[in-house]
Amino acid sequence: MEAGVLLRQLQEGESLGLPHSRPMPSVGIHCHELRIRDTDKNWRIIYRIDDDAILIVEVFNKTTRTTSKKIIEICKKRLSKYDNDQQE
Repeated sequence: MEAGVLLRQLQEGESLGLPHSRPMPSVGIHCHELRIRDTDKNWRIIYRIDDDAILIVEVFNKTTRTTSKKIIEICKKRLSKYDNDQQE
């Protein structure tokens, strides 16, 4: 439910900061990480804010202090494909 509430706030144009969201410049411009704490897991939602949409790029259970390079690369590839598809 928390994820839904936070995503709705983003859709309504609110700017979220810590502890709920933090910038992810390593993924790309306008990319952020939603931080959702469950009873026994720490969920992350990587998203990008575009003019007309909020793109959910990846959802995962974070088990280490840093976001893995593999996750960052997956996000970059997905955004690149999305951007290329939008230009066609």
